[in-house]
This record gives sequence, structure tokens and C-alpha cells, in this order.
Amino acid sequence: MGSLPRIVEDCMGVLQLFSDGSIYRCPNIAFNFPAVNEDSVDFKDVIFEKKLNLGLRLYKPKFTKPAAKLPVLFYFHGGGFCVGSRLWPNCHNCCLRLASGLEAVVVSPDYRLAPEHKLPAAVEDAARAVEWLQRESLNGKNCDAWVSGIVDFDRVFVLGDSSGGNMAHHLAVQLGAGSAKAAPVRVRGYILLAPFFGGVVRTKSEEGPSEAMLNLEILDRFWRLSMAKGETRDHPFANPFGPNSPNLEKVAMDPILVIVGGCELLKDRVENYAKRLKEMGKKVDYVEFEGKEHGFFTNDPYSENSYEVVQVIKQFMLQNSS
Repeated sequence: MGSLPRIVEDCMGVLQLFSDGSIYRCPNIAFNFPAVNEDSVDFKDVIFEKKLNLGLRLYKPKFTKPAAKLPVLFYFHGGGFCVGSRLWPNCHNCCLRLASGLEAVVVSPDYRLAPEHKLPAAVEDAARAVEWLQRESLNGKNCDAWVSGIVDFDRVFVLGDSSGGNMAHHLAVQLGAGSAKAAPVRVRGYILLAPFFGGVVRTKSEEGPSEAMLNLEILDRFWRLSMAKGETRDHPFANPFGPNSPNLEKVAMDPILVIVGGCELLKDRVENYAKRLKEMGKKVDYVEFEGKEHGFFTNDPYSENSYEVVQVIKQFMLQNSS
């Protein structure tokens, strides 16, 4: 008799990969944070890609100024490209906070996860979500009622958290300045919350100390699971400045806001990302929250620090809305 399959990769019990290639995803996760009841925001779920059965959640503020059209904010969740969902309470709470605090329609799409779907699946699905909004903008009377006459397609922003921030970067490169491919949708800027980038050469912050909920072993595991076998952390999906990555100096990009916690393992890599783009002449704002770890906004969006995050994002959106 052969031996039973053994666990070869374990993402905190939420996702497990076995030696025979089988995958287990925990159906009942014990979250440490309950879903918030935000009376000022309505939400509903929509399928945006039928072939792949991909859904998104729309969030709409209940109380807005009469006849005032609202900006759109895409929110791409984190999870190392391997875990996470628009339905998870931390993601849901975060989107409620953003919709109410920014007075915006928030679009929170799911995307295919690794290891079942390796990169670039997630990035492709992010582009599909933008294409969904583009289709809605062209649908006239058949446009979704939560979008028709309510949103300003000329004021769209893309926010990505962790791996979602990585996806936001790739969208910024793909769409380019002016986002002509998405017309009449106009992406005005990108907000990257501690974007999940990698590289073969370690940064000082990656070497430690570990965070309460994150360590280097977890980061490396996410890269192993999300990329094709044999690829390294210098792959263009992981490292924007890797040896085979596109030359960003030649890419026209819309404004970018980069936010990171001062005690994050990813801090040095994120700071270097913002610094290098600035040196290339890109319009980049970098904001660091001293003493904060990965997920400080997403996992506690109603904290005092998170209020500051919302204000920073609001200011960025106001400055780049025209």
C-alpha cells in the first residue's frame, strides 16, 4: 500500500497543498473580527464574469447629495494571491468604511486564486472587473441600476491591498496614463496599500523581526504557490524592477498613492518602489504609518489610524479627480 498524501504547503490551515497535488480549503474559518453593521451603506452581489463564475460586491452610500454623481473605487483584496474573498468580514468591513468615508461606490471583485490558478490569473481577472464597469458604462438603459445615473465614470480609482496592491500596479502599467483602453471609464489614480512585491535579494525589513500575523516564511510560501514552478521572486509578477520586468521609465502612468506600515516586512520594498517611480518622474505619494504592521487598515478599518488612512485617500482622490 502507498503512503497517504502528506501536507507540503500549509497556509495557516486555511489552504493546504498535499503531496499528491490535491488542495484543501477550509470552508469554515474562525475570523477574529465580526462583520460590521454599517447603516449608511447598502451592498449587493453581482456576477461580472459568467464563464469563470466570478462575483463582485457593490457598495453604495445611502445618503448622498441630490444629483451628485459618485466616484468609483475598485477594491482588490489581499491574501498572497492564494486566499481571501470579497465575502470575508475584514474585506467587507473595509469596503463599508471606504464607501461611507469617501462617499464613493465601491466595487469589490473576487479573482481566481492560486495554486489552482497561477499568476497571471488574478491580474487578468482584475482587468476583467474594469471591463465589466466599461460594459456597464456603455449599456445605457440596461446599465445596472446601482451604477446608472449614480456614478461618475470619469472619476474611477483603483485600490489594492497587499496582493491586490500588486494587481493595482499591473493594472496601472497595462492601462497606462489616461486609461484609453477602458473608455469611457477613466481611471484617475491608484492606491496601493502595502503592495505585495518580492525579490530574490532580501531587504532589511524582510529579514525581520516578524510581525504578529506575518513572517518571511508565509510570504515565500505565497510566492511558491502563486507562480509557475521554477520561477523566482524576481519574476515580473513579483518584482516590478526585476531583470525581465518592463522598463517603467517608458510607461506613462496615472498618479499613485502608496501607503505602508512602518513595521511591515514589506516596508523597505514598498518604500523603494515609490522612490524609484518618483525618480522616473512619476506622480507618486508615499505615506508611512509609524509602528503599524501589515493589514492595520484592512483588519481594523474603524480605528483612529484607519480614519487617517481614509482622509489620506480622500485627499488623493480630490487632487486627482480632474
